[in-house]
Amino acid sequence: MDWSKIALAFLPPCAPNPNPAESLWAWLKRHALANNCPASMAERSVTARGKLESAQRRATLAATFWRQAKLF
Repeated sequence: MDWSKIALAFLPPCAPNPNPAESLWAWLKRHALANNCPASMAERSVTARGKLESAQRRATLAATFWRQAKLF
C-alpha cells in the first residue's frame, strides 16, 4: 500500500456541516429508506444495515459525501 497518498482529516465532533457522516445519514433517511415501512424495529435494522453495506461498496457515493462536506 502506498501510504504517501493517505491524508488525515480531523473532523470537528460537533459541527454537522463538515462531517461526511451527516451526509450519509441524510442519504439513508431520504433515499435508501424513504418508502420503507417495516413491521418491526428489527426489520428496520436489518434493512438499514443492508443499505449501509450497499453504500459502502459504492465508491462514488462515498466520494460524494466527502465532497458535500467540502473537505476534499
